[in-house]
Amino acid sequence: MTAELRPARAALKQTKLRPRHLLIGVAVLLVSVLVSVLLGAAELGWQRVLGEIVAQLTGGVSPLSEREAAILWQLRMPRVVLGVLVGAALAVSGAAFQGVFRNPLADPYLLGSAAGAGLAATLVISGSTQTGAPVPVQLAAFAGALGGVGLTWLVGRSAGRDTATLVLAGVAVGAFLTAGQTFVQQLRVETLEQVYMWILGRLTTTGWREVLVLLPYLAISAAVLWTCARLLDLLGTGDEEAAALGVHPGRVRALVLIAASLATAAAVSVAGLIGFVGLVVPHLVRLAVGGSFRIIVPLSLLFGGAFLVIADMLARTLLAPAEIPIGVITAFTGAPFFAILLHRRRA
Repeated sequence: MTAELRPARAALKQTKLRPRHLLIGVAVLLVSVLVSVLLGAAELGWQRVLGEIVAQLTGGVSPLSEREAAILWQLRMPRVVLGVLVGAALAVSGAAFQGVFRNPLADPYLLGSAAGAGLAATLVISGSTQTGAPVPVQLAAFAGALGGVGLTWLVGRSAGRDTATLVLAGVAVGAFLTAGQTFVQQLRVETLEQVYMWILGRLTTTGWREVLVLLPYLAISAAVLWTCARLLDLLGTGDEEAAALGVHPGRVRALVLIAASLATAAAVSVAGLIGFVGLVVPHLVRLAVGGSFRIIVPLSLLFGGAFLVIADMLARTLLAPAEIPIGVITAFTGAPFFAILLHRRRA
């Protein structure tokens, strides 16, 4: 075996996902979901909520009234499930971006998806307030997020083909789109509150519709990223070593970025701009179980969902009946962690 191929061969033999890691992730997710379902602004009583869940599973008699059951199954449960899906989407996308750019400080918004979604949502909110038309904010944010990433890709490809150029293109496009959003906000100052509430993130649901909207995008993206996890391990050894084993680095990066951007756009469209999930969760997983993306990708899905469910529970309960934007909660936990990461990198 040549010296050039040894790092790539070693990447193929990195630790695979162990059953105990998967069981711990599933257990943490289930516990966070259960605790979040039991707690809420409407006092239903945890014993009665558990009784209702058991009754639904066994066909028994429900201890909740019809109104209380509607609160549980049409308001609280969809919101918790939506939190799982949004957290999983942002965390696995963050893991993918960190793998593509070989930088643990990369996050899903690196290529302009947040700026594009913010501008599109601001335009729609401002325009609908003026015309009285319905506000398709979710559709606009989804298109804006993908548009921001697409514009970054075009600018980056026109200037060069390396990842550093793509990152710089993302910075430039993000700044341009954010400037456009600020300009629109200044023109329609009466919509500032609505815009900022969307930017700070909120898991609002109208039944199960948002869950059904996000689920197929997350399923497709997660399947692609899980399939590409082994290839991300190879890319971490360098393009030359990966190419020597038959991997096309450019195609792998494009596929991974498309899948991650799709999941990010879908999450942003239903929940707004929730920061730090895609940065914190993959890095914690990496610190706990190692650097193989065959481990990081699936565990980021599980722990990302758990992280956001817990954050949403705090947002709903800390100042009840008032509600804190969930982006504030994730920023309070993520910003100090980000500072610690910077300090560790300097050291």
